[in-house]
Amino acid sequence: MMRERFTLGAFARFVMASALVTVLIGCLPYSTGPTEVGVRTNKLGIFGDKGVEDTYYPPGSTFWFVPFLTGWDTFDTKLQILEMTAEASRGDRAGRDDLPFKTIDGNDISLDLIISYTIIPDQAPKILQYVARNDEELKDKIVRTLARSTPRDVFGELMTEDFYNAQQRTAKAEDVKDRLNVILADYGIVVDRVSPKDYRFNPAYQRAIEEKKIADQDVEKNKASANAAVEEYKKRVEQAKGEVAKMKAQADGEFERAKIEADAYYEQQRQGALAIEAEGRAEAEGIQRMNEALAGSGGEAMVKIAITEALMNK
Repeated sequence: MMRERFTLGAFARFVMASALVTVLIGCLPYSTGPTEVGVRTNKLGIFGDKGVEDTYYPPGSTFWFVPFLTGWDTFDTKLQILEMTAEASRGDRAGRDDLPFKTIDGNDISLDLIISYTIIPDQAPKILQYVARNDEELKDKIVRTLARSTPRDVFGELMTEDFYNAQQRTAKAEDVKDRLNVILADYGIVVDRVSPKDYRFNPAYQRAIEEKKIADQDVEKNKASANAAVEEYKKRVEQAKGEVAKMKAQADGEFERAKIEADAYYEQQRQGALAIEAEGRAEAEGIQRMNEALAGSGGEAMVKIAITEALMNK
């Protein structure tokens, strides 16, 4: 009995060892590309828990697994592009694929849009288990679905004429990006950029807008001309003020010069008059003194001398 058990036990170990060798010999290579991450699924749970592994396999690597025990999927981590456009020869789908919606003031518009996104590498197992089996399914079922609904809501907040303003379109594109990232974070996706491209209105409304733009340009042109005329008038007024100020300054200068000359002449004449007056006073005083001298005895002597001198030659 013991010999029989030993034989059966040895045979069982031999069978298991043989199976293990067979399994190891039967391993096949599974690789990831330069920008890919791999996700392994354990089908039977012999060498671990059954199901999708929680870890990912890095880019540019090769691993050996038993084919019938292993499921192998890859996801590309490089920048992915979803393009939705009205041009049939471009974009992710044939035919017209742009986004039609209404502006907040009720006009029909369609918009070409490009969404750039990447997946988070360590979220690849979660993506495989709960979201999508591959990159195309992820783009089509998740990114595309949300990228056609959220932008409509956000860009639909603009007035019709706001679409002519590049800054407002860019601001709304950033808003779309932020909202998409909040939603797509649970799917292991990060939106890198939202790029609005061409937009189109209803043809009749487009013509009306263009005509209004032309009329607005004419109005602005007329305003500019009127403003230029006003500025020219102001310029001429200032020039006239300058000329008047110049003339006034010249007149004031002439007046001051004449006043100075008159004051100088007056002072000269006044000084001359004072000199004449002084001279006259001195002469009168001399005559008075002489008269006073002649009125006394000295005067009589002087008269006699004068008579004598007059008669000396007679």
